[in-house]
Formats: sequence, structure tokens, C-alpha cells
Amino acid sequence: MRYLDVGPVPETSAPETSAPEISAPKISAIGLGTWQFGSKEWGYGTPYAEREAQAIVRRAIELGVTLFDTAEIYGLGRSERILGQAISGRREDVFLATKLLPVLPVPPVVQQRAVASANRLGVSRLDLYQVHQPNPVVPDTVIMRGMRTLQRIGLVGEVGVSNYPLARWKAAEEALGSRVLSNQVRFSLVAPGPADDLVPYAERTGHVVIAYSPLAQGFLSGRYDASKRPWNRVRSFNALFLPVNQERAAGLLRVLREVADAHDASFSQVALAWLIRSPAVVAIPGASSVAQLESNAAAAEIDLTDDEWQALRDAAVRFRPATGPVVLPRLLHARLGSRAGDPGEQSGDEG
Repeated sequence: MRYLDVGPVPETSAPETSAPEISAPKISAIGLGTWQFGSKEWGYGTPYAEREAQAIVRRAIELGVTLFDTAEIYGLGRSERILGQAISGRREDVFLATKLLPVLPVPPVVQQRAVASANRLGVSRLDLYQVHQPNPVVPDTVIMRGMRTLQRIGLVGEVGVSNYPLARWKAAEEALGSRVLSNQVRFSLVAPGPADDLVPYAERTGHVVIAYSPLAQGFLSGRYDASKRPWNRVRSFNALFLPVNQERAAGLLRVLREVADAHDASFSQVALAWLIRSPAVVAIPGASSVAQLESNAAAAEIDLTDDEWQALRDAAVRFRPATGPVVLPRLLHARLGSRAGDPGEQSGDEG
């Protein structure tokens, strides 16, 4: 495993709490996203939530994965509870991140929601507490007042944001008065935009870009085509899996195959390796099984050449998927026309 060293966690005076200080570990380049833990929309069922998720987390820690990401909205808190149970007894090995859904994010609400998340996770400190989405009405000058208090009392180590454009990320940091360590964004070979602005900024300034949906919900795994579509609710409403976009992605998938063959690796491993080649980027794929977790973690061992990285970047930029209202009729037709599906399909990579 490779790690990012982002320097010390900001100091806190913590006079209001008796909770012991936790020295957070370095952040692993490959983390684990846990949206699918306890979330019915992924369709993995109760056995996965009660048994497989626990085994995945334990194995991840054994492999050196430290970054575990969840959110209060995932399964309406169930993801946090499942993850908290899984890391019990291994808290010192984990860099624990969760997210605030910014509904009325005034300082008292921000503080109360952080306490609720910590309680569900069974911890006394959140290593990274992130604002899940930019609030279109409440400015970050308001939200970050609550975050400052959480840092001051020692409940939160680092503050992060998610889905923020660069200008608002910078503004949030100014409002906080100290670093807003990370910005968690959709970032992959089919969504390469962050490589243009967020990643160069993070590399220059010691910040971190956390790539969620790094395998585009399995689209980059190479296992789907026009004859094999995903069945669960999350993927079946993703326009990427429409035949028109499978066709448009042929060039990208061809380059991905060539690089994967050169490294004796899978499509997914190369797609992850492309992201984490930057020293400022970590990826948080999900995992539907221990085997998939092990495969994802192994991506940290792949070193792409400059030419390979650039070839993938060029192919990613050339890929222009069909999106927007024009694809809605096709999505509905594909969803309604998919009767049986494949109940065994598990390729969760969302975080």
C-alpha cells in the first residue's frame, strides 16, 4: 500500500472533552467507500450487511488500507453503524471519514450531526468530517463556524468538503481559518475533469482530492456491454451503461485493455492506478466481496509509465458520453425491459 503524508492533525485545545487524543494514521492511496453498507439501493441484502461488510473491512485493515469513508445519509445512518462495528478494536489503524448532509447547516446543527455520526460509529473523534454538498443558500462562512467548534473541542480532526468547485473549496478554507484538507469529487477515467484544476491545486498546496466512483460504478471494470447490463437500481439508472455509451467508450476501453495487459492487471486496477499516480489523490472504491477488496488494494502496486498515463488521459478526454434529458427515454426503456438481470452481480465500487 502507498500512503499520503499530509502532516500533523491540527492541534486542539479540547478543554471541553475528556476523550483521549487519537494519532490518526497516514491516508492510504486506496481507501474503502461504504455507501453500499446497509443501503438497499445497491441490492446486496442483509447477509452482505451483517457478514460480508465486516469481513471486507477487517481484510482491508490487514492489507494496510487506512482510509474508510462513509456518510450519515448512506442507509440513513446504517452504513456508519456497520462500519463502526467493523473497526471496533482497530480504531488506531483507521483514518475515519464521514460526511454531513448540509440541510440547514447552521453551527448548532453541524455540531449536533457530528455528535450523532460519532455515536453511530462508536468513536470519540472523526478524523475527517466533510460537507457532503455545497449548500446553495447557506454560505460556508456559516457552516465553517460549526466546524471550527468541532475542531476546538477535539471531536473533529480534519475538515473536508465534497463536490465543491475549486473556487468554493478555497473560499471554505478561508472561512474556516485553517486548512480544508480534502475535496471528495466524482473522478475517474470517464469523469477526468478534476485532473484539470483540483488535482494541480492539491499537488501545489498539500491538499487532497478524494476520488469517489473511481470505477464509474463498475463501468470501467470491462464486465458490462450491450448484452450484459447491470441490474441494481443505482447502476440501472446510470446512463453510462446504455448501449450508445458502451459504443462511445470503445476507444477508452481499448487503451485500458492494452495497459492492463502490459501490467498483467485488471481493467479496474489500471483505472485506479491512473488516479493515484498523483501524490495528492486517493481513491475510495467500494467492494462487494473480500476478493474485490483485495484486487482494488493491489492497484497501489502498479506503476504506470508517463506514456501509459497520458494515453489513458487522452482516451478519457476523447470519450464523450451521451447524457442529459436526451437519454431519459432510453434509460426508462432499458430499466423496464430488464426483467431477470443477474442476481449474482456484485461489482460495487461506489464510495
